[in-house]
Amino acid sequence: MVYAFSVFMRRFRRDEDGSLIIFSLVLFFLMVMLGGFAVDLMRYENARTHLQNTLDRSTLAAAALSQDLDREAVVRDYMKKAGIADQLASVTVTEGQNATSVTAVGLADTNPFFMHMMGIEEFDAKGRSKAEQGISNIEIVLVLDVSGSMSWDNKIGNLKVAAKGFVDTVLGNDPYNRISISIVPYNAQVNIGADMAGRFALTNLHGVANVNCVELPTAAWDSLAIPLNLPMPMMAYADATNATLLSDAALSPTDSRATPRYNGSFCKPLAHNQLRLPTNDATKLREYIDGLEATGNTSITLGMKWGATMIDPQMRPSYTAFAGAGKIPGNLPARPFDFADENARKIIILMTDGEHVEHRRIVTAFKTGPSGIFLAADGKYSVRHVTGRPAEAGANEYYVPHLDAWAAEPWGGAAATQQDWRDIWATLKMSYVAWQFHARALSNDYNAQTTLYNNQIAAMRKTYAAVPAMDDSLQTSCDQVKDAGVTLYGIAFGAPQNGQQVIAACASQGMYFQPDDDPAGTEIQAAFDAIASNITMLKLTQ
Repeated sequence: MVYAFSVFMRRFRRDEDGSLIIFSLVLFFLMVMLGGFAVDLMRYENARTHLQNTLDRSTLAAAALSQDLDREAVVRDYMKKAGIADQLASVTVTEGQNATSVTAVGLADTNPFFMHMMGIEEFDAKGRSKAEQGISNIEIVLVLDVSGSMSWDNKIGNLKVAAKGFVDTVLGNDPYNRISISIVPYNAQVNIGADMAGRFALTNLHGVANVNCVELPTAAWDSLAIPLNLPMPMMAYADATNATLLSDAALSPTDSRATPRYNGSFCKPLAHNQLRLPTNDATKLREYIDGLEATGNTSITLGMKWGATMIDPQMRPSYTAFAGAGKIPGNLPARPFDFADENARKIIILMTDGEHVEHRRIVTAFKTGPSGIFLAADGKYSVRHVTGRPAEAGANEYYVPHLDAWAAEPWGGAAATQQDWRDIWATLKMSYVAWQFHARALSNDYNAQTTLYNNQIAAMRKTYAAVPAMDDSLQTSCDQVKDAGVTLYGIAFGAPQNGQQVIAACASQGMYFQPDDDPAGTEIQAAFDAIASNITMLKLTQ
């Protein structure tokens, strides 16, 4: 019997029937565990994603500076509506003078089904979100093209809508008065206004109210801002473009063909189209923008140069004085800030719909000072010509236009008043002066008169700047402000190719916009909206 049992055991050891069943059971058990583990992981990830997304949405809504509701209540309401109010662990709200942050922490118990088999009793999904919207001290300058082409296809109207929307968005998100906005409208010139004109070393003052356009010398581009002590001539307020009657006949100085017309002037004696000092008053800014008028040619470089000057720290004493006089809000102290101030941002938005256009001005020698033209009490003129007189004049130096004759003294005698060039331009066209007082005086031959007329026009009126020089000086200003840390947005609003190129080169990296001039103005509005959103960015930080 013992022998039989021994034989059975030897056979049992050699028998391999059923061994795969045990191995299969082991594999099946492991597969079930791994599958269950995957199910628990998917449930965990679904719960975590739902929790995190809800936390992100809630903190973004709560941290917005425009949020009027209790910020913690906003977060809790989002969680409740998502059906996971019980998963909110904590809410922390931090509000400073120029920033708001909201932090929310969540915890979701996923109750694992299979991880218990591996000794894992808890597998909680955690979420944390922090959103903030902050506004540092920000100085913004809107440099806006108001040249004549802006009147086409209602571009000026669409610009006004877009710019006003920008003002509302930016200042609407600034409850702590950290943002100021200046406006520099430009065409072929910039009318800087009497207040700013009084801070610079201007020469050739003409005294015409609300006409404050300055001809910048090339030295103005040697530094970022126009130096306060740099002598700069004012542009003469004169009709240097409209024609007059070119005939041998004397034309009365009161004739409409003799008197100046300023219909095409780009520096008109009007309160609108003038540079506006920094303010945070949205109502006033909207009024300024509504008053803009499209007229004249285009000088982007002058607009940009004055825009750069507006944010330069050299203007701080001037702004302090303006604030003391009530011309800048008292809650905007210490502006412009230093370029190195880590708590301040400087932004220029440069917009054009065109390109540089060469334009001409009356030269400095003919702006102010004695003109050699005399006015009698009866309103008649006489002109002194020391040289260049025709033979029939003899020793007589005074030409009398209404008589077409020469005299030894001014018409009206000693009572005649020598006119300043400012007096002349206030009453007469440049073309009238060149023809009646020079061409007719110095020759009786029409061809010679025409040459004399053209020469006199050329002597009184010169090209202020050629297009290539204007393009170069614009780029100089753009490089100067960008090197100083200023953010420069460029908008080429339906501009021709050269205008697009100079604005694209001028703008900071990634800050160039090229909206079409669609009738509805949707693209120019989108550009300004994008810039406003970028300035007052609401972002997740965790």
